[in-house]
Amino acid sequence: MFHRKAHVVGFKEALTWTGVWVTLALIFNAGVWYFAGPQKAIEFFTGYLIEYSLSVDNVFIFALIFSYFAVPPQWQHKVLFWGILGALVMRVIMIFAGVALISRFHWILYLFGAFLIFTGLKMIFGKAEEVHPEHNPIVRWFRKLVPVSRGHHRTSSSSAWMAGSWRRRSWSCSSAWK
Repeated sequence: MFHRKAHVVGFKEALTWTGVWVTLALIFNAGVWYFAGPQKAIEFFTGYLIEYSLSVDNVFIFALIFSYFAVPPQWQHKVLFWGILGALVMRVIMIFAGVALISRFHWILYLFGAFLIFTGLKMIFGKAEEVHPEHNPIVRWFRKLVPVSRGHHRTSSSSAWMAGSWRRRSWSCSSAWK
């Protein structure tokens, strides 16, 4: 939204945007202090600091995904924007699905725990191998569902639901935000 042209985000620009968002959070915290009192402001600030520190692990996940799919630096912001938006939608879906499953089948907690242990061990002891995203079954399934480009191009295809059917339309990545 703020980055209309695809470009590599440098250290100075990243630091500036970080300062903007932290300043906005602190201004909001001052409003909480003024309207709801010091206890609520301290609770908000504590929660903000915890969430901010926990978000550091997301940086590593982004780096992993960008390297896995070989996303060029100039497209990373746009990919990140849509990825975060998609992640928020998926998080809501998964929370509601998880709550429904756990409330109906309490034993599924053990299955979820075993899956987390398995994936953690696989990450620790897995051998480094060359990755081919085009062979990933999830990527292949998604490509059947949504027409996507197989590489990084200045222009790409997208789909839109129009007049009761899926239609392909071309758009330039550089003009998608205008």
